[in-house]
Amino acid sequence: MRHPTIAHRIIELQNNDLALRDRLAKEGRLSEGYDEEMRDLHIYNANILNEIIKEIGFPTIEKVGKKANEAAWLVIQHSIALPSFMKRCASLLKEAVEAQKADSIHYAYLSDRIAVLEDRPQVFGTQFDWDENGQLSPNPIEDVANVNERRKSIGIPNTIEEQTESIRINARHDNLTPPKDFMKRKQEMEEWKKSVGWVSS
Repeated sequence: MRHPTIAHRIIELQNNDLALRDRLAKEGRLSEGYDEEMRDLHIYNANILNEIIKEIGFPTIEKVGKKANEAAWLVIQHSIALPSFMKRCASLLKEAVEAQKADSIHYAYLSDRIAVLEDRPQVFGTQFDWDENGQLSPNPIEDVANVNERRKSIGIPNTIEEQTESIRINARHDNLTPPKDFMKRKQEMEEWKKSVGWVSS
């Protein structure tokens, strides 16, 4: 059963997210920690999506169409201030992928993001952050020698090397700059992860 009104609402959440990110990038507000305005919008969007999931279950392609399904995934990817919601969605997404009702690449990105937030190595190498040399680089990867094989097995079209190059080009295009104080930002990120419950104190 399709839910066109709900699909439209989910796409609207995504569009608001992308519009805010574009504005913050232009204002140079994306490199120094988690912007408060962005955090508030991410939480608001996640709460709306949570109500939708209560109503119709996970918004699969079958229920809301491909575009809204992808929009829901983006909202979930950005719900980093809500660990329990993000992890519950990962479980629902995994079930949908196993039933061939969602994209396995979406699950790869989401499970990698959760791993990074929990200070564990990621599996598919989809998550990047600034390194001590001021470059965007992949977060630690489990069994890095075989990461491209794993990426290929679930349909990720590019290698980790190609994705790294692409992400760095996009960052330059978006005028993203590394944090002024790498160690300070790293410490603040660890404190934030403890404060919202990703890692124990």
